[in-house]
Amino acid sequence: MATIESYQTATGKRYRVRYRTPDRRQTDKRGFTSKRQAQDFAATVEVEKMRGEYVPPKLGYIMVGEIGPTWLERKKSDLKPSAYKSLETAWRVHVEPRWGGERLADVDLDAVERWIADLGRDKTIDGVKVKGKGATVVIRAYGVLAGVLDSAVKAKRLAKNPARGVENLPRKQRKERIYLTHTQVDALATAAGDRQTLVLLLAYCGLRWGEAIGLRVKHLDLLRKRLVVSENAVQVNMVMHVGTPKSHVTRSVPIPDFLVVELARQCEGKARDDLVFPGRDGEHLRRSVSFTGWFTKAVEKSGIPRVTPHDLRHTAASLAVSAGVNVKALQRMLGHASAAMTLDTYADLFDEDLDAVGIALDKARSGANVGNVWAAT
Repeated sequence: MATIESYQTATGKRYRVRYRTPDRRQTDKRGFTSKRQAQDFAATVEVEKMRGEYVPPKLGYIMVGEIGPTWLERKKSDLKPSAYKSLETAWRVHVEPRWGGERLADVDLDAVERWIADLGRDKTIDGVKVKGKGATVVIRAYGVLAGVLDSAVKAKRLAKNPARGVENLPRKQRKERIYLTHTQVDALATAAGDRQTLVLLLAYCGLRWGEAIGLRVKHLDLLRKRLVVSENAVQVNMVMHVGTPKSHVTRSVPIPDFLVVELARQCEGKARDDLVFPGRDGEHLRRSVSFTGWFTKAVEKSGIPRVTPHDLRHTAASLAVSAGVNVKALQRMLGHASAAMTLDTYADLFDEDLDAVGIALDKARSGANVGNVWAAT
């Protein structure tokens, strides 16, 4: 059993806990300012030893900044370049400056919650007002810190993650989606000029931008009115990374009849491995070209609400629902992991289904009342 002793320091009385580790070696922990703190620590040690969860305190003396890069390196092999870039930026800009010089054992929940609050708080620095970070940035930074500490727990350097259980994480405010009508899509496609077919593909097949610019001639089966999504091109800084789709799963997407003709024209004179929508250099379209060049100009020229290429994916979902497409088919077209995910993502598109529920219940009640009336007579 652990024993507790008091001793004197220049700043007053302190307490020391002497105990044996699971391998029967005697050790101690000192510096407790009250006997109650020492007793709590002693009790915790005994419970951890019985559960096989004991971690020697000295293993937690390593700095957070020493294990963070190792955690990031492991993530690099698991994530797509764009996802990894966001984690690396969060570590470098927000997590390492605050926690890199802290020992694992010194991180506590209260300090983590204060850091989260400080990230989202507006400040004045050198007389200049600086707006606090948005919910997405704060949540990502916290996720990186918590992930690094999770790895320390797995490595048996911490008994538990002190960052888990925070209560002040901000909530993301979902941006209101813009769904274009058929007429608005036609106006945008016309204004896009030689990129007309690409606009129609995004708006009627629901491809992500990277999937559309990664589409090759060999991925089209125009006789069957199908295209295969098996490549995704994502630009991170100035480097284009080509890999699998977001879900790592190849999917088949139906092509509307009117778009089959347009795609056939787009493929004229191209080899099977050629890109259907190449940039001027024959390689993948760059973000600088697609987001600040022709697409933005087409939106302005067409007079439609301000949208991005990704908004056309939402439009595809809206137009499909309006046409009566069932949720399972829509899920397969969009490449969602499940129909539930599709319903959660586009719940606002199914308001008419709620109206149908009300109508059905009203009819059921009316029918029951009629039956009761006939029974009474």
